[in-house]
Amino acid sequence: MSELLTYFQRYQPQMVDFLTTLISYETPTTDKALVDRMIDFMENEFRSLGASVTRLPQTEVGDFLLAKWNENAPGKPIMFLTHADTVWPQGTLAERPTRIDEEGKLFGPGAVDMKGGITITMWSIRGLVERGELPHRPIWVLLTSDEEVGSIYSEPVIKEMAAQVGLVLVMEPATKEEALKTWRKGVGTYHIVVEGRPSHAGNAPEQGINAVIELAQQALKLNELNDLKNGTSVSVTVFHGGSATNVIPAKATAEVDVRTMTDRAWDEIGEKIMALTPFTPGAKISVSVHHARGPMENNAQMQRTYAQCKAIGERYGLTIRQDGSGGGSDGNFTAFMGIPTLDGLGPQGDGLHALHEHVVVASLPRRATLLAAMLKEWQFEE
Repeated sequence: MSELLTYFQRYQPQMVDFLTTLISYETPTTDKALVDRMIDFMENEFRSLGASVTRLPQTEVGDFLLAKWNENAPGKPIMFLTHADTVWPQGTLAERPTRIDEEGKLFGPGAVDMKGGITITMWSIRGLVERGELPHRPIWVLLTSDEEVGSIYSEPVIKEMAAQVGLVLVMEPATKEEALKTWRKGVGTYHIVVEGRPSHAGNAPEQGINAVIELAQQALKLNELNDLKNGTSVSVTVFHGGSATNVIPAKATAEVDVRTMTDRAWDEIGEKIMALTPFTPGAKISVSVHHARGPMENNAQMQRTYAQCKAIGERYGLTIRQDGSGGGSDGNFTAFMGIPTLDGLGPQGDGLHALHEHVVVASLPRRATLLAAMLKEWQFEE
């Protein structure tokens, strides 16, 4: 066991206290005032650790924070990517107070997604500061507040910051087996609208253009784009059409969920969906993208990044594994930009968005050790 791991294990109770404090701030994405209370707390915490902090005011959601250490140090920054918001409404904490069971699992709303990740971020830096080992390199922490609703407001900020850094550490939780996530599927939602022509279904059906029939044919065509064995899914998930039982439908709409493993599949599927043309003469079709995050592909760059992380972890007595996820995170944005990105660096746990959400307490010092070691030893590719 490394001396650094021993150090963080000694401070495990304080890490639990910090995590419990974060959970006590209920932070549903849609309640700006509640989220800003935690943002205020975190701004003070960042400053107490010697960071310069920029607060990025928001109107619709909680403010964002960008904390920086060693701003004038040489080299590209390492940036932690975190979010303060959760899916849980105010009052959840009263129904499910924070508790630790006999197996060492800490339960609480937002515990693993992602207040545990914020805890580890803070303690990896705090540990290095207190030990006098904070490396002379730029270290950034970006804390956003709208990840749970698709990072609508933070996406441009994330991309702007990521373009300036050499490595992004996404503090989403590890898997149940404490593995990193070295791939995530791209996630896209397409909205399709078909316009036909209404007519009386009894007196003049031939004068109508049936939008439902047109969209049904489009749905079958979209279904043919599935390539499940290679990780591509195209799912028509919501379908609406028609106005009355005796009227040929003049309009029909659908929502389509798209997931791909690779950038190439992402581009190809997107082009095919955007290029849909009507089967029925006179029908009109329009396609728009409502939400899209390209894949975090397990490519050569990802494998080099993971290999260095694994090697650093093993030098400090840690076992590092990799896995992936069919869902997206803010790491999709940065990886799709070509920025070296590692995801799932948060604590081991389970129950994201579920009643059994929890953090495995013993994983907190292990993950803090890994992050602190990476801050000290990371070497950027030339």
